Amino acid sequence: MRAFPLFLATALISSTTLANAAPQALSSAHDPLAFGPDHVSAGMLASGRHGMVVSAQHLASDAGAKILAQGGNAVDAAVAVGYALAVVYPAAGNIGGGGFMTLRLKTGQTLFIDFREHAPGAATATMYQDASGKVIPGLSTEGWKAVAIPGTVAGLDAILQKWGHLSREKVMAPAIALARDGFILNQGDADLLHTSTRYFQKDPYARAFYLRPDGTPLQAGDRLVQKDLANSLELVAKDGPKAFYEGPIAKEIVRASTEGGGLLQPADFTSYHIRNLEPIRCTYRGYTIDTAPPPSGGGVALCEILNILSGYDMHALGLHTAPSVQREVEAMRHAYSDRRDLGDPDFVHNPVEHLIDPAYAYQIRQGIPTDHALASSTLRAGEPLPAPVAQAAPDTQEKHETTQFSVLDHDGMAVSATYTLNGWFGAGVMGGHTGIWMNDEMDDFSSKPGAPNMFGIVGSEANAIAPGKTPLSSMSPSIVSRDGRTVMVIGSPGGSRIPTITLSVILGVIDYGLDIRQAVDLPRIHEQWEPSAVELEPGALSDETMQTLKAEGYALSPHRPWGVAEGILADHPSLSAAKTGLIYGAADPRHMGGAAVGE
Repeated sequence: MRAFPLFLATALISSTTLANAAPQALSSAHDPLAFGPDHVSAGMLASGRHGMVVSAQHLASDAGAKILAQGGNAVDAAVAVGYALAVVYPAAGNIGGGGFMTLRLKTGQTLFIDFREHAPGAATATMYQDASGKVIPGLSTEGWKAVAIPGTVAGLDAILQKWGHLSREKVMAPAIALARDGFILNQGDADLLHTSTRYFQKDPYARAFYLRPDGTPLQAGDRLVQKDLANSLELVAKDGPKAFYEGPIAKEIVRASTEGGGLLQPADFTSYHIRNLEPIRCTYRGYTIDTAPPPSGGGVALCEILNILSGYDMHALGLHTAPSVQREVEAMRHAYSDRRDLGDPDFVHNPVEHLIDPAYAYQIRQGIPTDHALASSTLRAGEPLPAPVAQAAPDTQEKHETTQFSVLDHDGMAVSATYTLNGWFGAGVMGGHTGIWMNDEMDDFSSKPGAPNMFGIVGSEANAIAPGKTPLSSMSPSIVSRDGRTVMVIGSPGGSRIPTITLSVILGVIDYGLDIRQAVDLPRIHEQWEPSAVELEPGALSDETMQTLKAEGYALSPHRPWGVAEGILADHPSLSAAKTGLIYGAADPRHMGGAAVGE
């Protein structure tokens, strides 16, 4: 593996990197559990000849690269990373949660695997409301009533059995060793644990592993050993999903749920199933983007934005100039307005073909002004032109505490996976003696459609709670290809900002000629219809650009850095560079501890 820092390609970027941004008042709104520095250093560009693994924790990336070195393909490596992250990045890496995966085979076929959590059979649309119909704060975010049925084990095993080369025991061995023998915490690991100390103090099953013997928090330099989790992983390695959904793991999780007043029943686990769906596909400047369909609204938003921007010469407008940002923001505003009524395709009709139709994007461009801000209240879902009517607020306050891993092998097989517990350490409850942190994914449903939730945001009927239903998500694991070859693997956590994080990297590489490290590092902008302010990372825009946008009626909101994008670019570090035959990767420097590891 080679890893080396690069200077940014242009004076504009070098003057607006996260590291060089001028001090300013930063908001953490919509990301209350953010951790890490407000200003971070540039990332690293790694390269490999036979493959690349990028994740938010270096030991997990190492595990994936080790599997590639042992003859595994991208699927084998991705499964190894998924299980390893459950050990070394336990706040979001998981087997007690679920997620989405976009998979490209070496034949060029692209598939989408939905292993997201399902609502338990006893769930009801009013389960988080009191007798007067008011939403009970915290009930959908903490404790066993917040837990949905996990899908990670089913999802990882399904792809391994169908497309992997190596045995389950072999790809899970790194995770089992890390859990049983432990690993030394670095500062980033410790900071992540410190976001949730109160969960460790409260949960009787977590206390022995996640706190020092005297009850104080673990610190950098301490060893985190998780023997209960190691035992659970060994059961899965031996017996597969049966151990998790029908055997001792399910029984212990149901027991702990009952003990904690939860709803989970054995039938919820035995009836769980993944879905193999067709990915959403769109094209941009000759590149094909395969991304997440509903129950994600993220892929719809990403493709709608790209379709709108395809009608502008973004390269000529310039990177993060007032004209280019203005087009981006209005494209984001429309896409986020349009995604508000999406939901689980088994329960609601989603007008995906209409929303990602280039002809629809053309109609939208006709109504986008180029010199002032549109009012979000004038947009109606699925209609291209503004109208003078007010609409409800967006449907969810999706949490940001998720994680992404990206893998590409020398045959062009690619995996882009985003999975989650929802909040850091999910619902803050461990599944008894399994060592498994349980999700709080029920909070991604609308607790009360048509009325504001605890964040003041109105829920959508399409995302109402129902037994067996999957909540709406923004996760957008994506793969970019051209002429039958994989070009880029990209995705990120970040709640509702996920589509615009992914967009930023894609535009950086395709429109602005950045290498994959520069595109991942690039300071981000975000607008999501409501709230209508344009959110900015430190250094995203020059003072002149901000003054122009303010004069055009845009409200600007400086924020702490967000997202943790994990990117891979095949054959060359940037699209304009000579082909080297190597695979290049970059981990997002916004959170410490991630790594791109080449093989």
